[in-house]
Amino acid sequence: MKLLYQTHSPYARKVLVAAHELGMQHRIEVIHHETSPTRRNDEVFALNPLGKVPVLIVDDGPALFDSNVICEYLDSLHAGAKLIPHEPAAHFHALRRQALAQGMADAGIAARWEAERRPVASRWPPMLQGQLDKIAAACDFLEREIGDAPSTATLPDVGDIALATALSWIAFRDVYPFADGRPRLSAWYARFSQRPSMRATTLAGNTRD
Repeated sequence: MKLLYQTHSPYARKVLVAAHELGMQHRIEVIHHETSPTRRNDEVFALNPLGKVPVLIVDDGPALFDSNVICEYLDSLHAGAKLIPHEPAAHFHALRRQALAQGMADAGIAARWEAERRPVASRWPPMLQGQLDKIAAACDFLEREIGDAPSTATLPDVGDIALATALSWIAFRDVYPFADGRPRLSAWYARFSQRPSMRATTLAGNTRD
């Protein structure tokens, strides 16, 4: 399998962390691709009409996107404990947290457009604040309900992985100080960040628009 990847994408990192957690990282060739709405990458567009990574090129089927679909596909390739649990309560808990994390990453990217990526004359401060407010509300919600991070001996679920990689990107881009005043969320993230899967997939690089 080949993974079209970007070293500074929270969504791509989510897939690679999942692969490490499942012990599948050695089955995947990781190929870095720069993508941006303002710089067309024809190789990525040929596989994903949205022009985004991650994209997983599989051996016996069409290319897969986005990160949610790829993680579910990887989870289907083994018979062990699952990233997406079967038991209904755990299943929807994981998917709900994944949805929250994806929304946080989406809001963070939108905030970066308004804070630094858009030409200065085109920036809209109320939009920036609105996106930061979404992240703040999500972090307050998590502070109330986060619980303990899974031990290194326990497979995390896809919601845990999505949340950790979204928070890592928010910290990497200095979008929002999510740890300030939130000791439970801060402790959860610090513990999850020590997992080998996170240490092997650190974010790096700058977006080129």
